[in-house]
This record gives sequence, C-alpha cells and structure tokens, in this order.
Amino acid sequence: MSPSRPPANVSFENHGRVVLVTGASMGIGSAIAQAFADSGAHVYNADITAPSDKGGNRIKHLSCDTASETDCSTVVEQVVQEHGAIDVLVNNAAIQPVDSYHPIDQVKTEIWQRMLDINLCGYMRMARHVLPLMKQQQCGVIVNIASGQAHRTARDVGVYGPIKSANVMQARQWGVEYARNGIRVVSVSPGAIDTPMVRASLAEQGGASELGNRHPVGRIGQPHEVASAVLWLSSDAASFVTATDLEVDGGLGALGAFAAPYPMPE
Repeated sequence: MSPSRPPANVSFENHGRVVLVTGASMGIGSAIAQAFADSGAHVYNADITAPSDKGGNRIKHLSCDTASETDCSTVVEQVVQEHGAIDVLVNNAAIQPVDSYHPIDQVKTEIWQRMLDINLCGYMRMARHVLPLMKQQQCGVIVNIASGQAHRTARDVGVYGPIKSANVMQARQWGVEYARNGIRVVSVSPGAIDTPMVRASLAEQGGASELGNRHPVGRIGQPHEVASAVLWLSSDAASFVTATDLEVDGGLGALGAFAAPYPMPE
C-alpha cells in the first residue's frame, strides 16, 4: 500500500492577524510563514538571511539575528509600529551545524555556544519582547518549534537534542505562567521533514527514501504538514490547548526509531 499524502492547502482563517515567524526564509519556517499568509495574516519573517522567494506582499522580511538582543527588540518594535499588535509568535530560527555532529567532548565551544544563543536563548529573547504586548492585549499565541530529538536521541547530537528539549519545557513553563493573561504557549516537535538541511544530512546515509521507510506512514514529512499543525495550534480551534507539545513525526517516535545510527535533524 502506497503512503497517503495529505493535501497541501489545509489552512485556517487568519484575516488581519499579525504573525511573526523567526527563521522563515527557508525550510519549515518558510512553509509556516506562507501558510499564515495564505490564510489571510500579515506575516513578518525575522531572519538573518533574506528569502529567495519574497512570498508576496503579506510576508515582509526583517533582518534579525535572534542571538542579538538589539535585533529582537528592533524587530518587535517595527512590527508594533506598523500594526500595533502581534497575535502569534512562532519561534523557529535554529541551527544544527555539521560540526556539531559529535559527542559533546568533541564539539568546539564556539559551536555549542552559538547553538545555545540561537536555538534556546533566541526563543527566550523573542518571547521576552513579545509577551508584554500580549499581556496588554490579553491574548496571543507563542509556538516554539522543537524537534523529535527533544524526546529521543541518537549518537552525535549531544548539543541539539538537549537544547530542543529545553524548547519544549519553555513552552510548558510559559504556558502555565501566562495562561492568566489569555496567552497560550505550545511547542511542536517535527520528526524527519523534507527540507534542504535534512536531505543534505542524509545524502550519504541511505537517503530520504530509506529513512521514510522507517516511518509507520511510509515516508518522511513535508514542511506544509508542520505548518498545518502550527496553524491549528494558533487558531481558536485549539483554544483549550496550552503548555504542551505536539509531535508531528509520522509515528516514528512511537517506534523508538530515533536510535538510528545517524542524526536526524528536523
């Protein structure tokens, strides 16, 4: 039986909502930004790199290194100046350098420090600047993009996995902390998703098709499938969902198959 492919146009109405997505110039972040734009939102892409595809007039690129407090503050201020609100923050910007694929005693200090600055502290910086506004609004949603490696691991991902597990706990803590302010905070943990980063990582290790065969659904995921999950979690349809994590991994985690002999980044 061939694996089914869900439609790529699943969306929720977001007309007029203001959405800030970090790291949306490519991969999963790009799919999330485009999905929000297609559903009617005003979308800002906070990324250190400009996208090759501008995404139309509903996606505006703002140069931002989330390792910089000044950049994060400036981006939030600009969005507020233009729209007066931020309804959804998607913390997505993250890195997983090839040089980090080693046991922790073999990873250079500057590499894991940079990963901490972006993958963990970057999420906190953006949230710290957005939360006061959401508290004033008495509403808002923050989505942290974590990873299947937050829940299970493999060899040689001793930096990325622990940081991603912290992204999950950030969402749980913030979700509890700010529920009284009408703010929901959740995390999404993608499994193996068909992005340039994943294909490059797997090129010499069996390829995406071999990894796809490990999944109960018979394939790896597509970026739009993660985007659909984020749209649902950000919508009123998920109004009773907060301080939790959603794994979007085609059932791979249920098999414990992350104990593969190669790393599987999101």
